[in-house]
Amino acid sequence: MPFEQNLKGRVAIVTGAGRGIGRAIALVFAERGADVVIASRTKSEVEKTAADVKALGVRAIAVPTDVGKSAEVDTLVQRTLDEFGKVDILVNNAGQVLHMPVAPFPDKTLKPPQADRETTTGMSDEEWHRIMDANLSSAFYCCRAVGPHMMKQGYGKVINVSSNNGSQAYPYVAAYSVSKAGMNMLTRILALEWAPYNISVNAIGPGEFRTAMTETSWVNPEAYQRHLDNIPMGREAGLREVGLMAAYFAGPESDYVTGQIVHIDGGITAR
Repeated sequence: MPFEQNLKGRVAIVTGAGRGIGRAIALVFAERGADVVIASRTKSEVEKTAADVKALGVRAIAVPTDVGKSAEVDTLVQRTLDEFGKVDILVNNAGQVLHMPVAPFPDKTLKPPQADRETTTGMSDEEWHRIMDANLSSAFYCCRAVGPHMMKQGYGKVINVSSNNGSQAYPYVAAYSVSKAGMNMLTRILALEWAPYNISVNAIGPGEFRTAMTETSWVNPEAYQRHLDNIPMGREAGLREVGLMAAYFAGPESDYVTGQIVHIDGGITAR
């Protein structure tokens, strides 16, 4: 089979695929011949991505889903099975970020960059759980729902979209970073549990990518330059670059690769 069509006949679920990295992954999968289930919370966005996927000559369905709720995840997987009869590839990409110190600062003048609100109250229970649900519980729910079907068919590819924040500590993103570190460990554990069933589980750790979720930290020339200064390669990344790595993990070329976290960050985590 030509490399350009190495996913032909495969069925992929991509969460958080309405925009950004998830959308880029869905489009690359479609280019490689996969049928794609587009999942995200915003109906208009998933429908737009599904239409663009179909324009590449494959099948696609849009399933608005809050993957932080296990019942909605179960519905997503069942809808996929009803439509396509199987699930070959799962991409856990949905996520949210919060810029906030854990505890309130006594000095009101000490405010972290891009803080989502004033820092005099610290992170709330609701904020902590919201990020955990969106980033980590969602991946757990999706893997739990898809796993039995992949084990039964004796094949599967799971790709978790983590972050360099899951491997390196940064201030003011405790909930986000802990959730991504948890995703890295979930990746390794499932790789071991599911290896006997010919299921590979790997993670991608993007670095300084500009998406709708991170746009506020790139908005002015000084902030933009700070991002570039932090990247050894000295350039902004393209979303398609993550899509191509996901396609490698989804394809037969990576059949003997499992339990790995690969950072696409221009060298940030090499420091």
